[in-house]
Amino acid sequence: MKVRLGYVAIALRLPKVTSSSTVTYRTYSRLGNEQERLNKLKSVTLSNLNDLAKILEYNKKNNIHFYRITSKLVPLATHPEVKNWDYRKIFKIDFESIGELINSSGIRVDTHPDQFNVINSVKEEVFKSTIRNLIYHVNFFEDINYKHGKMVIHVGSSQGGKEKALERFKANYERMPSEIKNRLMLENDDKTFTAEETLGLCEDLNLPMVLDVHHYHCNHGEKKLEDMLNRIINTWEGEFYNPKFHFSSPKEGGLDRKHADYIDGEAFIKFIEKCALVGKDIDIMLEAKKKDLALYDLAIYIRQNRPEWDWIDTSTFEVR
Repeated sequence: MKVRLGYVAIALRLPKVTSSSTVTYRTYSRLGNEQERLNKLKSVTLSNLNDLAKILEYNKKNNIHFYRITSKLVPLATHPEVKNWDYRKIFKIDFESIGELINSSGIRVDTHPDQFNVINSVKEEVFKSTIRNLIYHVNFFEDINYKHGKMVIHVGSSQGGKEKALERFKANYERMPSEIKNRLMLENDDKTFTAEETLGLCEDLNLPMVLDVHHYHCNHGEKKLEDMLNRIINTWEGEFYNPKFHFSSPKEGGLDRKHADYIDGEAFIKFIEKCALVGKDIDIMLEAKKKDLALYDLAIYIRQNRPEWDWIDTSTFEVR
C-alpha cells in the first residue's frame, strides 16, 4: 500500500508567499471609482497567481504530490455586487500556465469550498449562492485545464432533522448542474453528520467520500472506523485518483475540534495500519497549522518509528 502525504494552501518554508491575499467588499466599495476597484482586484489576483506558481514549483522540487489550492485565489470572484470583474478573461494565460505546471508535474490538487456553502439549506437563496460559489471552483479547474479536479464539501445543515436533511441534500443535488456534480466529494463533519451517515449518502449518490479521521473521533456515531474503511474506499471505484483522507490532530488533546500545529505521529501510524488491512493506495491531506512543516515532521517520525516502511520520496511511502 502506497501512501502520499499532502498539505493545505501555504508553504511555510517559502517566506512571504501566499496565494490567499484578499480584498474585502468593504475595502473594494470604498475605492474612488470603478477603475480603481478593478485595478485593486487585478493586483491582488495576479499576486496570488504568481505565489501559487511559486508554491507549485516548490512542491515539485520537494516531491510533494498532493496539495489543496486555496478558495481565496480570486478575491470577490462570486460577490453579487461586484460587476464587470471578468477575471477569467483577464488572467486566461496565467490560469493556463498554472495548469501546465500542475499537469506536467503530475501533482494532485483539489479545493475545499468554504463552510457557508450548504447544498441542503432550507433557504433557496443560500442554495443559489452555493451553486454560484461551486461554479467558481468548476471554472477554475476548467481554466487551468485540469480535468480531474474535485472539490470536497460537507453534507451541511441538519435543520428539520437528519433524515429530512439527507433527503433534502439528495433533492437539491439533482437540481445542480452536472459540471458541479461531477466534481463533488463529500466529507463527514465533527458535529453533525457522522462518517456512517455521510458514507450512506455517498453510496446513494455514487459520490466519492473523503473520510476526515479527526472528525470521526469527534463525531463517530456507532460504527467502528475499521468496519467502514473498505466501503469508504470502494466509493472511489472508477475515479482517476486514489481514495483521499483528511488527517489532523486535536490542538488541546482529546476531542478538541481545533487543529494542532503538527500531526500526532503515533495516532497517524495506527490509522495507516488499519488502512493497510484493506491494502489500497491512498492519499492523505494533512490539515495541520504548520502546513508543509508538519508534513516533514511527520515523515521524520514515521522513519524513526516504522523503519521497515519504504520511502519512495519526500512525501510518499509504502507499507508492505
